[in-house]
Amino acid sequence: MTPRRPVDTGAPDRLYTVTGGRSRAADSFDLVTLVVSESRPTPGMQSEHARILELCSHPTAVVEIAAELSLPVTVVRILLDDLHVMGRITARHPRVAASHSELPDSDLLKEVLHGLRKL
Repeated sequence: MTPRRPVDTGAPDRLYTVTGGRSRAADSFDLVTLVVSESRPTPGMQSEHARILELCSHPTAVVEIAAELSLPVTVVRILLDDLHVMGRITARHPRVAASHSELPDSDLLKEVLHGLRKL
C-alpha cells in the first residue's frame, strides 16, 4: 500500500486568483462527469485552463482533473464552467438512472456469475 500524500488545497489567495474570486460554478459538474476538450490551448490562456484542455484530449472525469491539477473539486468546477461557456470543452453527464427495461435480465446475470465462479 502506498503512503497517502496530504491533500494540497492550495493557498487561499492562490485559489482566489485562479477562480477570479468566484466560489461557485454556474454549471453543475458531477464528480464523474466526463469532460472532453474541443480545442487546443492558445497562447496567453490561463495555465490551469490550458492544462485542463491538455488533460481532456480524451474523456476525463472531473475528479481525475482535480487530482491531476492538485486543486479542490470546487475550484476545478469553476474552471470547467469557464471553458464550457467559451465552448472549449464538452461535458458528458452520467445518466441519472436506468429504466427497468434497460437493465440486463437477472437470469443472464446469474449465468454470467455462475460462469465466472467456474473459472
